[in-house]
Amino acid sequence: MSLKFSTALIALMLATPALADDWQTTLDAARGQTVYWNAWGGDDRTNAFIAWVGQETERLYGVKVEQVKLTDTAEAVTRVVSEKAAGLDDGGSVDLIWINGPNFLAMKDQGLLHGPFVADLPNARYLDLSPTSPNAVDFTVPVDGMESPWRLAKFVFIYDSARVDAPPTSMAGFVDWAAANPGRFTHPDPSNFMGATFLKQALIELVPDPTTLQSPVTDEAFAAATTPLWAWYDALRLNLWRGGESFPDNQSVQQQLMNDGEIDMAMSFDPASTAGAIAQGLLPDTARVFVPEGGSIGNVSFVAIPYNAANAEGAEVVANFLLDPATQAHMQNIEVLGSFSVLDPAKLDDAAKAAFAALPNAPALPALADLGPTLLEPHASWMTRLTEEWARRYTK
Repeated sequence: MSLKFSTALIALMLATPALADDWQTTLDAARGQTVYWNAWGGDDRTNAFIAWVGQETERLYGVKVEQVKLTDTAEAVTRVVSEKAAGLDDGGSVDLIWINGPNFLAMKDQGLLHGPFVADLPNARYLDLSPTSPNAVDFTVPVDGMESPWRLAKFVFIYDSARVDAPPTSMAGFVDWAAANPGRFTHPDPSNFMGATFLKQALIELVPDPTTLQSPVTDEAFAAATTPLWAWYDALRLNLWRGGESFPDNQSVQQQLMNDGEIDMAMSFDPASTAGAIAQGLLPDTARVFVPEGGSIGNVSFVAIPYNAANAEGAEVVANFLLDPATQAHMQNIEVLGSFSVLDPAKLDDAAKAAFAALPNAPALPALADLGPTLLEPHASWMTRLTEEWARRYTK
């Protein structure tokens, strides 16, 4: 991998010497730094991949990575907000954040982000950064180079084919399925992003005018858009696990319930996670992936650098390493992580294309074509209102 990267970097230097000179300055400043990467810590395979990234960046560039494991990305955002309020505009404790949606919008609006920096990353040349690309828009909000993509995410459902002959083909169909199989389905608490995504997936299917969701939420729009959703959910809740009175904290807990045979379905934002979980003994061999016929929500996972990061150069080196074709192929390997790459295949050379083509397969690993259309995320403000209203209606 080291030789591969060096060859690519030399080619870049010959093609764009000004950028190469600037990047060498970044590499020199980054050497010896430790990047504190604040990232959701609820998935062992992702945690292991981040640890591998740290090993490689230390070996190649002298940049260490320490993962600060979060239960909610808002924890890191709150830390940066507090540091700004205290006047700590340099030497901040957060160097890199795995971030999306409302958290990115909040940091961008408050001027809490370093950048723009993405166009300065040598490996950005492998990305489609056109204005309508998923790499350039986060929950309808233009990225403007303030966060760098690193993995694709797509919402999927998981079912045990030994117990379920025909999973629902639509979100509306979950009501009938749950009625025929009471107590055999649930979803994570919507205070967790996976539970919130479940509600958004239903909202997109049930909303009278889906284009409404691409604009910031208003009281009038929210009331009109969610009336069908709450009617659907009221009918579904009657037959949820534990009568819809309690919910798994996150997808990992729900997956464990499925593995224990207590429920028949789970959900994930990683289409490859099922195959990975089977290999780890965390799901039965008969687990399979499905999506509603109309498609499912998809987005790109990004990393961002706070405006006051103590090790911003090191954070840029890590962001760039995440975009190296060899890194992306390693990440997409089902035996490692299985997350789909954010790179544009048309921009890859033959060797990189061959590396992706040679990746192993598995019975529970869907092809990208099996996942149907990718549905646009609603504007970030909808997620906030949706989870608040769910809590108001269904919690005491």
